[in-house]
Amino acid sequence: MHPPYPSTSVSRRRFLGQVTAAGALALAPRWALAAGTDQPRKKLGVVLVGLGSYAGDRLAPALQNTQHCRLVGVVTGNPEKGRKWAAKYGFPEQSIYGYGTMDRMATNPDIDVVYVVTPNSLHAQHCIAAAKAGKHVITEKPMATSVEDCDAMIAACKAAGVRLMVGYRLHYEPHTAEMCRIARDRDFGPFMKITGENGFAIWPEARPQTVWRLDKKLAGGGPLMDMGVYVVQAVCMTKAEASPVAVTAQFDPVTMPDVFTEVEQSLHWTMEFADGAVAHCRASYVNQWSSLRADAAGGWVELPYPAFYYDEPLLNTSRGPVERPLVNHQEAQLDGMALEIAGKLPSLAPGEMGRRDIAITTAIYAAARSGGRVAVQA
Repeated sequence: MHPPYPSTSVSRRRFLGQVTAAGALALAPRWALAAGTDQPRKKLGVVLVGLGSYAGDRLAPALQNTQHCRLVGVVTGNPEKGRKWAAKYGFPEQSIYGYGTMDRMATNPDIDVVYVVTPNSLHAQHCIAAAKAGKHVITEKPMATSVEDCDAMIAACKAAGVRLMVGYRLHYEPHTAEMCRIARDRDFGPFMKITGENGFAIWPEARPQTVWRLDKKLAGGGPLMDMGVYVVQAVCMTKAEASPVAVTAQFDPVTMPDVFTEVEQSLHWTMEFADGAVAHCRASYVNQWSSLRADAAGGWVELPYPAFYYDEPLLNTSRGPVERPLVNHQEAQLDGMALEIAGKLPSLAPGEMGRRDIAITTAIYAAARSGGRVAVQA
């Protein structure tokens, strides 16, 4: 799930301007393959589970513009809200489900994919329910709040013969995809020094009783589980998806004790890799941060502010800036995942990747609590 990230200007770009998600797919090799002979014969039907701000402000509007999927239903605890969504988006009221009736989706042939957008600690139960109904599953990040829940989700989807993907939208964003390619192809050699940060300023009147991100039971943690996951992800991208072998971490001092009664306010951590590379990272709920830089012997790559936000990112390298088209992140992600499902292609963001990231965040929290160096468990 996502906070209301700040908006940035997109006025500085060249003639490429904004393009559709379908147009962006043709620019990346994986997407070009998916968009070839294996295009879906019909738009895949998507159900959104949880009708909070991200579902309402980002995913539902994106599904009105995607080329390969469409909104066909919702799961909500508020039937009246469900009826309003049905009227607004044109799906039948029979496709409104409750959290306790997700099993009924099994008899609805219009549903191909269930996208879970509930608070973090609820992802596992809702993903497992969708899998048991025989539907492919996308879960918002973070995948879950424990490695054990991730394992249960992966097992349930495998048992049902359905796909499990994590809503890592930036894997489908062209600038980030090019950064991944640079790392994978070692254009500058292996990246050995990496820095990353991500955060936003939560409002000072927020309380755990009214904001689920501040409720440890629902969120599983503070900014590490929300903003920090992007940094963990990006660092692993710069290492060609390698996982760190160990981490160290420290919680930062709390300056808003009335707000942060259950979760951390900010923290910083390091990630150590088997080849000697080290990443220095931080995440916050009181600072407007969003950037990444990776240095190698032959050059560097940088995603400066607003690297992980919704709007246009920049990609700079020691050889100069890299231009890529602008896309709506959610449209690109949804269409990319639909093409992967239809073409039976490996996912750019599979459940196993989400599990890896929860193993890393688990180690980071353990290191912050102990003050020591903690090995990352596979």
